[in-house]
Amino acid sequence: MTTMVTEAPETDIRRHELAGFLRSRRERITPEQAGLPRGPRRRTPGLRREEVAQLSAVGVTWYTWLEQARDIHVSPQVLDALARALLLDPSERSHLFALAGAVDPAPGSRCAGVTPALEALLTRLEPYPACIQNSRYDILAYNRTYGRLLCDLDAVAPEDRNCMLLAYTNEDWRASVVDLAEMRRVMAAKFRGAMAEHLAEPAWKTLLGRLEAASPEFGEIWARHEVVGPGGRTKLFRNARVGLLRLDHTDLWLGPSAGPRLVTYVPADEESRQGLERLLALSPVGA
Repeated sequence: MTTMVTEAPETDIRRHELAGFLRSRRERITPEQAGLPRGPRRRTPGLRREEVAQLSAVGVTWYTWLEQARDIHVSPQVLDALARALLLDPSERSHLFALAGAVDPAPGSRCAGVTPALEALLTRLEPYPACIQNSRYDILAYNRTYGRLLCDLDAVAPEDRNCMLLAYTNEDWRASVVDLAEMRRVMAAKFRGAMAEHLAEPAWKTLLGRLEAASPEFGEIWARHEVVGPGGRTKLFRNARVGLLRLDHTDLWLGPSAGPRLVTYVPADEESRQGLERLLALSPVGA
């Protein structure tokens, strides 16, 4: 007799992983850590479900269903409240949103994948502009000269620090690129090539939706279905502070090609080198 085993759908696996993760985080927190009185005859390790619901401002029944892996919708705002109530660190918070298949509305300025060693490397590369990006073009970390190369990145909300979004929506960024049309075409083609491995992932679909809603120009380019692989080349920037910069762009992969990369811009001539020196001098320390 042959027994057939049906593999559980990915969403079902995610719900059970999420339920187990929430339960484990709840059980490790004491009432005192959460600012709650312990009370008499407490048998539950950590917090009770109703206490987590109270701290997160959600219904007890709804939270119970969540820990039971019920098929219910969880908004990013509720996940944010749960992360705060359960005192999750940045890595745990990222894991929570990944299990729920949601985009973190407040990821913070520091990415868990950017180590102190990488941050030190970015600083040591100054005055050469450098940043850490993922294959979705999210800017995870950057040094001072990169932060002032195309626009004032410090003034951009962390969730909007994405090269694709900035190239289509940020006027300062657009004005700094000499051949804007070609850069956007190549970026869209690279984005399409990278997205092939992430078609079902919410963060990728959300970014694509934002781009299509924000820019008819992006929609026209996207409809061409062009694909370009990763690679570096010389780029021209017209910086508002120091003028024309001719820079050689290089990607250094920090892991698998689908993972994060170190993006560097090295001056292609002496005038550009001097321009980067001036740009660094104009960038505030600690930016």
